[in-house]
Amino acid sequence: MQTLEITNIESKSVAGKWLAFGLCFVTYTLSGTVSTLMSVYLPVAIRELNGGAVSEAQLGEIGAYINALYLYGWMCGGLLFGMISDRIGRVKSLTLVTALYGIFTCLVTIVPNWHTLLAFRFMTGMGVGGVLLISTVYISEIWEEKTRAVMLGILAVCFPIGIVTTGSINLLFSDWRSAFGIGIIPVITALLIYLLAPESAKWRNLNVSDKKSPTLFTGENRANLISGSLIFGSVLIGLWGIFSWLPTWVQTLLASGQDGQKERGLIMILLGSGGIIGGLFSGVLLNRFGKKRTLTGVFASCLIICCILFLTNTQFSAIIYLETAMLAFCFGISQGALSSYIPELFPVSIRGTATGFCFNVGRFFTATAVFFIGSLVSVLGGLGNALLVFTLPFVIALVVTARSR
Repeated sequence: MQTLEITNIESKSVAGKWLAFGLCFVTYTLSGTVSTLMSVYLPVAIRELNGGAVSEAQLGEIGAYINALYLYGWMCGGLLFGMISDRIGRVKSLTLVTALYGIFTCLVTIVPNWHTLLAFRFMTGMGVGGVLLISTVYISEIWEEKTRAVMLGILAVCFPIGIVTTGSINLLFSDWRSAFGIGIIPVITALLIYLLAPESAKWRNLNVSDKKSPTLFTGENRANLISGSLIFGSVLIGLWGIFSWLPTWVQTLLASGQDGQKERGLIMILLGSGGIIGGLFSGVLLNRFGKKRTLTGVFASCLIICCILFLTNTQFSAIIYLETAMLAFCFGISQGALSSYIPELFPVSIRGTATGFCFNVGRFFTATAVFFIGSLVSVLGGLGNALLVFTLPFVIALVVTARSR
C-alpha cells in the first residue's frame, strides 16, 4: 500500500511538472508574438494613428518611441518581478505577469493614438520581461538535473516560435487592430497557471531568512553578475535593435508603391524559424565545443553576417531571406545557451533577482540605443547604415566571453 501511495505521488508530480512546462511554453511563445507584433505592423499602424502619410524619418522617430518604451517596460518588469518572485513564489508571479501582458495587448485593439500606444506597450513590455525571466527560473527549479538543459533549450526557442506566429498573423490579418486580439490567450493562460501549476519545491522549502536576505553583490555572486550582465546585455542590444527594425528596413528596399506585407511577413517567419533551429542546436553545440568556444564562434558569426546583410543590399532580393535566416540561427544559439547557463550561476534564494538583473540591466541601454535610431537614420544616410551600428555590441560580447574563464 505504501509503495502504491508513493507511486501515485510521483505520478502526480511528473504530471504537474509537464503541465507547468506546457503552460510556460504557451506564455513564453505568446510573449514572443506580442513583442514583435507591433514591429511588423509598424508602418501601417503609425500611418493610421498619426492621421496620414508619414515620411521615413517620421516613421523612424515615432517607431523609436514605441520600441524604446516597450524595452524600458521589459527592463522594469524583468527587474521588478524577479525580486517579487523571490518573495511570493514563482507561480503567483508568473500568473501576474502573464495576465499583465495579455490585458494590455488586448487594449491595443482600441488605442486612439500613438501616445496612448506608448503606455500600453510599456505595460506589455513589463509583463513580457517578467514572463521570460520567471518561466526560465521556474523550469530550472522544478526539472531534474539530467534533462534540465534540454528543457530550458526548448523553452528558449518558444520566443522565436512566437515570432513565427507574428509573421503568420501578419499574413492572415491586414487589419493591425484585429491582430492584437491575440492578447486574450495569455489572459486565459494566466488563470490556468494560477489554478493548475505546482509551486517550485526548491523555493517553497527555503526558510524565511533565505527569502529576505539576498547577497547579490558579494563574493562569487558579484563576479557572475558582472560577466553575465555584460554578455547577455550586449547580445540583447544587437539582437533587439536588428530584429525590431528589420521589417521596416526591408520596406525601404522595396520599389515605391509596394505595400511589403508579404516580404515583411516572410522576414518575421524566417527570424523566428532560424531562432528556433538555433536554440534547439544550442545544447548540442555546448556539449560538443563547450560554452566559451560556442559563444565566441556565434558572436563572431553574427558580426560577419550583419556586415554582409546591411552593406551589400541596396534593393530587395531573395538573398536577403537567406542572410536573415543565417543571422536568426546564430541568435537562436546564443539565446538558448545563455538562458540555460545564467540561472544556474546563482542560489535559489536570489535566483530570480540575479537572473532578472543579468537578463534586463542591458535593456536600459538597448532601449536608449533603439530610441536614437531615428536620428541615426538621418545622420548615417539610411536605415541600413543605422542598423549596422547595432553589430558593435557583438564585439563587446565576443571580447568579454573570450576573456572569461
